[in-house]
Order: sequence, then C-alpha cells, then structure tokens
Amino acid sequence: MNLFATFESRLRAHLNAMVTKGELPEGLPLNRMTVEPPRDASHGDFATNAAMVLAKPAQTNPRALAEALVAEISGWDEVASAEIAGPGFINLRATEAAWHDLLRVILQDGAGYGSSKMGQGKPVNVEYVSANPTGPLHLGHARGAVVGDVLAALLEKVGFDVRREYYINDAGAQVDVLGRTAYARYREALGESIPLEPGQYPGAYMIDCAKAMVERDGDQWLGRPEAEWLPVFRDFAIAYNMTEVRATLASMDIEQVYTSERSVVDAGGVEAAVARLTELGMMYRGILEPPKGKKPDDWEEREQLLFRSTDFGDDVDRPLQKSDGSSTYFANDIAYHFDKFQRGYAEQIDVWGEDHKGYIKRLQAALQAISDQQAALEIVICNIVKVFKNGEPVKLSKRAGNIITLEDMVQEIGASALRFIMLTRRNHEVLEFDIAEVTAATKENPVFYVQYAHARISSALRKAAEVFTDSRIDDRSLCDAEFAHLQTHEEQRLISAVAQFPRLVESAALAREPHRVAFYLSDLAGAIHGLWAAGNVNPAQRIVVDDDLPLTQARLALIRAAQITLATGLRLLGVVPVEELRRNEQELF
Repeated sequence: MNLFATFESRLRAHLNAMVTKGELPEGLPLNRMTVEPPRDASHGDFATNAAMVLAKPAQTNPRALAEALVAEISGWDEVASAEIAGPGFINLRATEAAWHDLLRVILQDGAGYGSSKMGQGKPVNVEYVSANPTGPLHLGHARGAVVGDVLAALLEKVGFDVRREYYINDAGAQVDVLGRTAYARYREALGESIPLEPGQYPGAYMIDCAKAMVERDGDQWLGRPEAEWLPVFRDFAIAYNMTEVRATLASMDIEQVYTSERSVVDAGGVEAAVARLTELGMMYRGILEPPKGKKPDDWEEREQLLFRSTDFGDDVDRPLQKSDGSSTYFANDIAYHFDKFQRGYAEQIDVWGEDHKGYIKRLQAALQAISDQQAALEIVICNIVKVFKNGEPVKLSKRAGNIITLEDMVQEIGASALRFIMLTRRNHEVLEFDIAEVTAATKENPVFYVQYAHARISSALRKAAEVFTDSRIDDRSLCDAEFAHLQTHEEQRLISAVAQFPRLVESAALAREPHRVAFYLSDLAGAIHGLWAAGNVNPAQRIVVDDDLPLTQARLALIRAAQITLATGLRLLGVVPVEELRRNEQELF
C-alpha cells in the first residue's frame, strides 16, 4: 500500500476528468506532478505541486487551480484536510482510518510491503564487480559489489526482471601477464630462483596458485616453449583466482551469472559487432589526431578502423583494432554489450569505479549505434573507499601485496556491517570509515543504530508475550488492535515514517541510488528510538502497559509494522536483521 501513489493516482484521474469536461486544456504535463512528504512535517502528511507546475500550461494561475483541486481533494475519504500553502502548493492530512488501514496492510503483507509492479516485468541487466581475474577482490570492489547488488534487489522489488551479471575480463594482454606470472612462480615452487618481471603480479596468492599447479601437474611444463605452457597457466590462474572471487562474493551473499569475455570473442562477437556497425554506416578507416598534451613515445600515425563515436557526443572517434590486427578492449566491450542486447536486455546498467568515468560516452554511443537506438546503457559510478582503524590507515593485505582485500574486510567486520557501511555515502562520493567505529556498540555506529531498533522491537514483543500470557501476540491478531489508541506525537511520527517506505523504494530504484534505503532506515530507526525515549520519560507511553491490553496491542501493532518495514529494508541491503542484543548493549539509548 503506497498512500503517496494512491493520492497521486486519484489526483491524476481528477485532472484528466477536468480535461475531458473542458475545464482544463489537453496536453498537460502530468508527469511533472508529484505527491511527496512536505519539507516541514508540521504542514501535513503529504504535499503536491500539481497547481504550481500545471497552472501555466493550463493558462490559469496557481492559486485558482489549487482552489479547484482542494475542493475535490477535501471530499476524499482518506483525506482529513487539504490546505493551500503559498502560491499554489497543497498540503494534505490523512485520516486516522487511512493510517490504520496502512498498518493492517503492512502486518498482512509482511516482507511484501513496499513491492510494486512499476517495472511491469521489463528485463534489465545489472553488471557489477567485473574485476579482472588477476587477483583477489579488494575493498574498492566491495563498494561496487554492494551498490550493484542492492540496486538489482531494488529493481526486483519494484517489478523488473533483473539479471545480475559479472563480466570476466579473461581475454587480452593482462591475462597473458597473469599466465607468465603463474609460470614464474611454478618454476620457483620447483626450486628455481626466478625474479618477477616488471608488470607481473607480486602477491603471495600467486605462490599459492603455483603450488596448486605443481600439485596437479608436477614438473611436466618445465623446459617447454611458451606457446605450449602459456595458455595452460593462463587458464589455470584465471580459474584459480575466479574460484576465490566467487567464494568471496558468496561470503557477502552475492550471486551473479558469470559471462566470459573470451567466450564472447571466440564466438565471433567482435566480428558480428563490427559487421553490424559497418552495415549502419558507423565504421570507417581513418587517421586519428595524436592525444592532446604530450605525445606518447609509442604514438604512430597510421590508418585505423574507427567507430564514429563523435556522432553520439564523444570527444573523438574510437579505434576498434590494434596495430597487430587484434581487437581493442573497446571492441570487445561493444561486442559484450551487443550480446546482452541480443539476449533481450535493451536496458543495461553497469556499475563502474571512478577511474572509468572517461570511458562512459564512447560505450554508451556504441550501444546506441549498434542497437539502432533501441538499447540504453546507464553507468553508476562508485568512488574510492578509505578505511581506518582507530584513526590510522589500515595496513595492506600481506597475502595480496598492495591492496586491502575484500575477504580480509569481511572477516574483520562481517558481511552485514560491510554491506551497510558501503551505502552510508552517496556512491559518487569518497567513502571513509573506521573499523573500530563500525564494530562498536554505540549510537554513532550507523549499523548498530539501525540493528538496535530492530532488536528493541523483538524485545518488546517477547516482553508482551510474557506479560499477557492468555493473549495471542502475532501479526494476524495485531491486525484487530484498536488503533485509535495511537495518539502521541511519537506514534504519529512513526506511522508517517513507515508510510514513506514504498515511495522510497520506487524512487531509489528509478534514481539508481541504493544509498537512499540506508538513509531511510537510519531515519526510521530514529523514529523507533524516539518512541522508546518517550516511554523512558513517561511510563504511560511505554510500549507494554501491564494493565492495559488494548493500548499495548495497538502499540505492538505499530512497532511490529515498523519492524517489518525495517527488516524488509535491511534485507534489500543484504543485511541480516538482529533479533537480540547483549545486556550491556541495551543501556546505550
């Protein structure tokens, strides 16, 4: 049940009726109209800008249109009052019956609360992580992994058919370097002294990989030419590293479909993509200008196979072929995204790191061109993560060498805390966090603050069951509570907070901003803690009133609806709600 959507739908229907009657002109931009929480909660429960945004195209003034709308809205059963604010905004207050119906719906829907059919089953491909298979996932990958996974969960919640995908970059020069590194470590494991070459992967994980190779094949690859051993060691190292990648993601409850770059290339994907672009007149052979600024030492002026990406707003046209005749990474990427389009995903979302921002325009241009404008690619950028412990930068992983691994961080603070903390900043902002703070049982710890709200409600429900042993305390029985008892400011604030969840889920999904859920849960937890604080000051406002079952049932119904909302939001983030806290943690609020 989404009261915001209900009011907006009814308002839209009334405006359309006014158009039909000739009271308003046709072609009004109704998509600009919104129903949302007012900036100041004292002004009402809902606010609409309908009169403000529609007055000019309706050739009237905002006040006159607002008065006409208020006359209609005031007669709705769910509306207690409707008032004009300023030149044309309308503030609404819902009736007690509307709020009580909402609480019943939440108790009945359970984890389904906040779901919608907005996506109408439309397929969307969300690609995230997609790290090169040259080593363990690091902390930077954690942010993209969480943002992508939660975005996919949000899209599913609002009715899209989502495919979560990981693109394995297992073609090209970097995996050949990986294979040579594995071979050097293999020789080392067999007793030779082999220094790594510049650019090879120095992490201790490659020593473990080589030992596994020795265990499987013994010394049979010693003395053979590179053409024989390179593909073997490359493929073994890729598989070894990807096994660890999958295990690390699984420890964070992230499951994806894995697609291999090499499989796309070997299946003729690049040739098919180039042929398609050529057919559309988007390819030509030409000579590019040298890069702006200092010309690279290896720059050579030569004719290349170029894609007309400037036709789509890119800075320069882009080459799809290297000097040795092999395809560029860009060409492979076009083939992969074309492959996704051919699999039925006209809507594609990629989650990238900050260092890939310069690559956005060209790939979006390529997908637009190759799909003949039928596909769209959105890019969600995640900025860097900086981690501290007691104010000091965390030391790098001994095993991985020059990175903080995701595996280390999961072991250090737990998957749930890590997932939540990754969403405590907008994804395009730098994220800094201190391990000591996010593992402490304090109000300042955003993870604990939200989890404690959930645990508090579980504690109150257990206490009520102990006090009222002859009464059922479950979601079904709480639907019959006498909600008219809910009259305090703190109770009304909490009802208003849970009402915003469905709207929040839809807006976060559409904006591709999963951090909004974490922000909302913090606010909801604040409303829950505020209810408890009022009870601590005034015993009459406590949740469980020993000698008043009807009042207790009403308050239990409210907090249970809040708990359902909180738990549903946490599970969208991939966070496991906590049911109980240690005794020493219960005195913090």
